[in-house]
Amino acid sequence: MTMPENTEIQAGRLGRNVAETGDRVLALVMAAGRARRFGTDKRQEKLLQDCTLLAATVQSMAAAFNSVRVVIRSDDDPAELGLASATQVVCSPRADQGLGFSIADGFRALYGSQATAAAVLLGDMPCIEPETFAMLVEQAAADRIVRPEYQGKPGHPVIFGRNFWDELAQLQDEEGARSVIQRHPEACMRIRVDDPGVLMDADRPEDLQALRERHQSMRGAGNSASDS
Repeated sequence: MTMPENTEIQAGRLGRNVAETGDRVLALVMAAGRARRFGTDKRQEKLLQDCTLLAATVQSMAAAFNSVRVVIRSDDDPAELGLASATQVVCSPRADQGLGFSIADGFRALYGSQATAAAVLLGDMPCIEPETFAMLVEQAAADRIVRPEYQGKPGHPVIFGRNFWDELAQLQDEEGARSVIQRHPEACMRIRVDDPGVLMDADRPEDLQALRERHQSMRGAGNSASDS
């Protein structure tokens, strides 16, 4: 299954859909940060009238993956974050030490899983197209790191094959999983997609409006497709 170093693939027609591949790839939503640049707890911000930013992100992943786990802080109340009671949560006791520690805690919680790979997504990215998830999942393998690329810029989610889980479970820094990706260029596969959602997050309050507008347009397109 190994591919050439930094392989690039142009997104095209899929041989399989997410429903057929979802059991082998699970999702890990990172939502344990303090959002200091945002100024308030952005996870609780309303993306829609009845849905928080974090909940919308989790819902988008749940539509694409059979198993979704959300990494939160030990002192968080999932209900206050807008998460449904059935949501699988992983508490990160080291969240305040940086994203790398939260990722490590998340992957330690996956040791009992039989999945081939895990898709890591930040908790403020609700606007990724379902087709993008499907394209990435189709290329996932135990010995690959797969991520989307939009207009030359790397995006999220990043899918890590289980061969890298031990390294991810040992992370101890604030840079997230970047060091693991940099250590394994031969395993990296970039999928070029026509989906700006892979880059869209909410670092600052003004970013929310762009997310709301795109999320609304995606819902409208989905409703139109289902009516046709």
